[in-house]
Amino acid sequence: MKHFDGSSCLYAFSPQMQSIGSVLPGERFSVKTHDCFHEQIFSEEQTLSEIDYDRLNPATGPIYVEGARPGDLLKITIHDIQVADRGIAMVVPGEGVLGDLVEKGIIKVLPIENNVCRFNTFEFPIEPMIGVIGTAPSAVSGTWGTASPWTHGGNMDTRDITSGSILYLPVNTDGALLALGDCHAAMGDGELCFTGLEVQALVELTADLIPGVSQKWPMLETPDAFMVIASGDTVDEALREATEQAVSLLKTGMEMTFEEAYLLASLYVDLKISQIVDPKKTVRASIPKTVLSEERLRSTILCPAKG
Repeated sequence: MKHFDGSSCLYAFSPQMQSIGSVLPGERFSVKTHDCFHEQIFSEEQTLSEIDYDRLNPATGPIYVEGARPGDLLKITIHDIQVADRGIAMVVPGEGVLGDLVEKGIIKVLPIENNVCRFNTFEFPIEPMIGVIGTAPSAVSGTWGTASPWTHGGNMDTRDITSGSILYLPVNTDGALLALGDCHAAMGDGELCFTGLEVQALVELTADLIPGVSQKWPMLETPDAFMVIASGDTVDEALREATEQAVSLLKTGMEMTFEEAYLLASLYVDLKISQIVDPKKTVRASIPKTVLSEERLRSTILCPAKG
């Protein structure tokens, strides 16, 4: 199995990125990722002033997917996420929902063993997920730092991007140029105080291609649902974008009018906050597979182009 060891990483997604290697469609490969601080934190006694903020959110890559062309959809199956034996979390004055109430920054180095992290005298289960994953943006979209989410993916910080899920990302340039990092051993919806449990990780993936299919926003498939992941300057903007595409998926997949699909969404679609601490806010609209089945989605929306 091909392995990308994390020795080459980036801090911005751009149309001009140079690949560090390639994979074939359907080829299983592994990627080592750095924690979001690029291993600058090793002790709870450190101060926040010691952190080089220009080195935050490194993403391993980019990886060239053979045969990927602009206008295709990259189908990324996440097989496994193995995390390191400790994670980093912190509270920073001014950051997060209650940042104005923080009087002093703190750093926690939390040990992880047997899929459990220890926080003070308590133990909690871990739920590993990928915070940053994306492809090269389009030339029109331009360059995006790895701290930001947008239509190419990026720092979506969505807890459902985990083992067993499938992420669909746009291909905007030859080879797609996939990169990922910022894995978390645990993170609640919203990432309220600025960090999750930030960890190094080893991720196993497969990248496939769906030719001639495009979506405005990333889409995620879990065992139970299809989710549109959208971002905006405000939560309200992100909610509207996610809702609009979710209704569009229902309209096309269920062969309904807009009004019927909008009504169906109000009955069954869940709007969930992914994160509210990045430069742009991210939400997801979750459509249960009991409403929009895999068969309908694949035969309509994810149907490869003919000819």
